[in-house]
Amino acid sequence: MSLTIACHNDVFGSTGQIEPMQLEEIVAHGYKSVINNRPDFEGGPSQPLNEVIEAKAKSLGLHYAYLPVVSGSITPEQVIEMARLLKTLPGPILAFCRSGARSTNLYQLAQQVR
Repeated sequence: MSLTIACHNDVFGSTGQIEPMQLEEIVAHGYKSVINNRPDFEGGPSQPLNEVIEAKAKSLGLHYAYLPVVSGSITPEQVIEMARLLKTLPGPILAFCRSGARSTNLYQLAQQVR
């Protein structure tokens, strides 16, 4: 299954939930880092666990960060951490959550942090 990635610019994109096997496609698209914004078990038992996705990402040479955010409840601390990740992780960066909207909102808020 091919990923639908919203490319916001040359350094950041967002997408919905990924499967570990899709990380090879993410590498092929040129991404160097992945940020997981979806809490474990949010989607029930069929949702891949963070640790499984992280292990596969690292095995492919991707940088990886887990910043779980509850939908509709982004905190100022999470925005600051997202801004830090965007500054420190190698780009381009792909962030994901259930649909991609939460990651996009978090990205837009992080752009306002100085």
